[in-house]
Amino acid sequence: MATTANRQLTLHGTEGRALARICCLLLLLLGLVAPAFAAPLQARDYKMAGDALHTRVVLHFDSEPDPRFFLLRAPHRLVIDLPDTRFVIDPKELAERGLVDGVRYGQLNAETSRLVLSAKGPFAVERFEVVKNEETPGYRMIVDLAAASDKEFNAALSIQAETTGSTQATPKGDRLGKPVPDDLFTIVIDPGHGGIDGGAAGPNGTVEKDITLSFANELRDLLGKDGRYQVFMTRETDDFLRLDERVRIARQHDADLFLSIHADTIRLKGIRGATVYTVSDTASDEEAKALADRENLSDQLAGFVIEEEDHEVSDILVDLIRRETHSFSMRFARSLVDELSSSVKMINNPHRFAGFRVLKAPDVPSVLVELGYLSNKEDEEQLRSPEWRRKVASSISTAIAGFAARKIDAGG
Repeated sequence: MATTANRQLTLHGTEGRALARICCLLLLLLGLVAPAFAAPLQARDYKMAGDALHTRVVLHFDSEPDPRFFLLRAPHRLVIDLPDTRFVIDPKELAERGLVDGVRYGQLNAETSRLVLSAKGPFAVERFEVVKNEETPGYRMIVDLAAASDKEFNAALSIQAETTGSTQATPKGDRLGKPVPDDLFTIVIDPGHGGIDGGAAGPNGTVEKDITLSFANELRDLLGKDGRYQVFMTRETDDFLRLDERVRIARQHDADLFLSIHADTIRLKGIRGATVYTVSDTASDEEAKALADRENLSDQLAGFVIEEEDHEVSDILVDLIRRETHSFSMRFARSLVDELSSSVKMINNPHRFAGFRVLKAPDVPSVLVELGYLSNKEDEEQLRSPEWRRKVASSISTAIAGFAARKIDAGG
């Protein structure tokens, strides 16, 4: 019996040692394979800030991600692929903001997660990087988007295709400084106000948003008869548009000229006549400053919070482009005043300037035209006259023709 018991103990001891070896091998194998089954990344604290011209997206991670991105169109989208990631995002942070009008995310497959940003129009990716947090554990992904033209977006798509999915963004200087040549001179007409923002109102009930849209349609139709122009409108119906959205549309179409149409009121009822405005940090006079302040409050009056974004010029080339754009705006404003003066009544010192937000596109010559003052009965009567509006549209068309010819001859 003892011999049998000893054999059993020996057998059990052998089996135990074999089982122990198997367990060790399994642990070793699990150690070797562990990286393939590593815990997914944690993505949290999604934030968006900015306006329709510049928007920043920030997403925090518990460990360093390795993102890849590419562009898609119809609609315009930025697609960001990440390693297996678990998103912990407050749905409130995904509300439409700036250039971004939609955010989707989720699992693409067992190894890849995806974040998709849908944009209101074409854009350029000015910054895309992952940086280590300075004071807290983890990393953050920073994406800066800027409004661009369709031609610029399509050029980025071509580069992406040629480099089999390269994700290098177009440098800011190249994006602003090298417009793609085009046979047609592009004009964007901006009928002021709209929707919930009616603008000014005259003593006989004329509403500014209606007058500006009627006139803009007449000017568009007149310019459309000339085969040299492409003409776009920021709005064609009674819709509200934020000021930065109007500027974004001008940049989307790579406009050679942006023309914003208004018909305001003034506290002095006897003042009447048309005025042409260009942008400046310093207003030409108190009335110009007051007008710019009223127009710049358009977003707030419609229920939108105004947040001034700090877009400092960090590139000498961009600064030079801004200066050149301002020079073109001034040149067109002077020629427009000359043409209008020969056909309609103008206010004293008809070329004025102030800090209009709607005129601040860095690369689009921009002018705001006050057709007249609805606070003045004579101006209101003229603004309601189709014949008078046709006369003004004809003068503006003549000024545009001269400006376009000089700009094209100058290679701009």
